[in-house]
Amino acid sequence: MLSFKKYLSIAVFLFLLSCQHESDDQNDNNAQGTITNTSPLTSYLQRVAMVQTVQDNIIDGSTYCTIKFPYTVTVNNEQIAVNSAADYQKVIDNINASNTDDDIVNITFPVTMVYYNYYEKFIPDQADFDALIDYWNLYPDLLSKINGLNINYPITINIYNSANQVGSSQTIISDQAFFNFIKNLSASQYISLKYPISIVDYNGQTKSINNNLDFENAIKYAIDYCPENNIVTLDLNEVITKGTWEIPYYFDDSEQTSSYSGYSFVFKSDNSVVATKGGISETGQWTSTVQDNVRELQLTFSSALLSKLNNYWKLFEFNNSQIRLRDVSGTTNYLYFEKE
Repeated sequence: MLSFKKYLSIAVFLFLLSCQHESDDQNDNNAQGTITNTSPLTSYLQRVAMVQTVQDNIIDGSTYCTIKFPYTVTVNNEQIAVNSAADYQKVIDNINASNTDDDIVNITFPVTMVYYNYYEKFIPDQADFDALIDYWNLYPDLLSKINGLNINYPITINIYNSANQVGSSQTIISDQAFFNFIKNLSASQYISLKYPISIVDYNGQTKSINNNLDFENAIKYAIDYCPENNIVTLDLNEVITKGTWEIPYYFDDSEQTSSYSGYSFVFKSDNSVVATKGGISETGQWTSTVQDNVRELQLTFSSALLSKLNNYWKLFEFNNSQIRLRDVSGTTNYLYFEKE
């Protein structure tokens, strides 16, 4: 008798296969794969679909929210109507016009702020605005929108719900719809993107994405090369040697995060790393190098459990409190560190 996991895998495969239109038979060999609400690609796609918030930073000073059009600002005694993203340039041109003025951007209130997650908040005055910006400044390491990659909609997503064994298909027509779709995914839902999907990169070039790895690599490229994603320059060696880290996600052919629950990791400047759980410590080694323009983190432990982490992990992204690594040799595996 088939185990539940084997049955589920077969059911998901048969459903997703049946959802492919006959005209898409040539795409059957694509390594499409299913993902869930905990898959790394799912969270990356949701960040791609977030509200664009960085373009008006010169006005609101926050990468986690933006001011809803239309509104008015005053810069150097000139009133500027901001009706679309194109009007940001008017503000920049005014600021750059002279070196002798104050260049202070004054917003005409009330305005409506739109958060990165599409939530809207009415702001009646300057005091409320300052309080909101102060609030977002408390979260400097929140992983924000991934800029420099735009999806050409519509796209189609096949869905299998293991709770009721029901399959369905949904068409997504916008970033907001995609963001909310991912936000509402349940633990029992397995999804498969229907490829090919067309995207536009930050150079304005249209590209075809043919499988999940293509999508993840395109997102990695945007993170590395789109200037709007690299506002603060950090050094991995400096970041990793500050504080104590835990593992919030580990995937090696299957998710194995729970095996490392309770472990804390301290990376030292002498390239030793101390892993501790329940008062018992093991010392391993870590090194950080650059191979073919890609930053790698190598871990070396000797115990049976911790040695499973031994690998030349490639850096996907990081900030002061989160480090995300992956290994794309064969299957794609992931190791995340998060500051305790």
